Amino acid sequence: MSLSPIKLEILQSMLLSDKPQKAMEIAKDAHREFQPVMMHLLGLQRMGYVSSPEKGLYIISSAGKKVLGIPEITKEKATAILAYAPHDKSFHFYATVGKPLSMHAHNLRDFVGKIDKADIISVEFHFKRGDFESWFKGLGDEELAKKTALLKQRNVVGEELRKQLREMTHKRYHELAELTGQVFPEDEHNNHLAPHGGHTHIHA
Repeated sequence: MSLSPIKLEILQSMLLSDKPQKAMEIAKDAHREFQPVMMHLLGLQRMGYVSSPEKGLYIISSAGKKVLGIPEITKEKATAILAYAPHDKSFHFYATVGKPLSMHAHNLRDFVGKIDKADIISVEFHFKRGDFESWFKGLGDEELAKKTALLKQRNVVGEELRKQLREMTHKRYHELAELTGQVFPEDEHNNHLAPHGGHTHIHA
């Protein structure tokens, strides 16, 4: 079923939040007036693309994600996404084109720790080029790739960009790890997130 542009915008905004929100918050995030957003939310709820876990709160459903082109994640798919990537598929951070940094991430768990340590110039460089979303897509995580692309539309920069990327990837890692039955002995600030390997590269 095709949706109107405003309904798609609302779903995309809700995808980025990924937690139950009040209609007023959704309208603010989507830069829309409250009344039409409320009307569209009720329509999306009737269509099954939005659910309401409690009165006055709304969240995108799996059907809503699917209409945005995001497939449902199985335990097997989650395991594949979280797998330790070989050197040629790991993410290597650059300061700019032709200036690699001695920092790379082998999987999503590793990436969560590295995004916190990377120079903000490197974070902004890769973010603007779409390198993060391309790597997430390469891992098989269409949802995280989509969220990163949507975040780019909000023109977030600097430390706020790092913060949002860190929170987004950290939450996604935990979602996928829970789905696979993993436990979390480490704190998110643990520095020993993954073993280091040889030099690898991305498309820089």
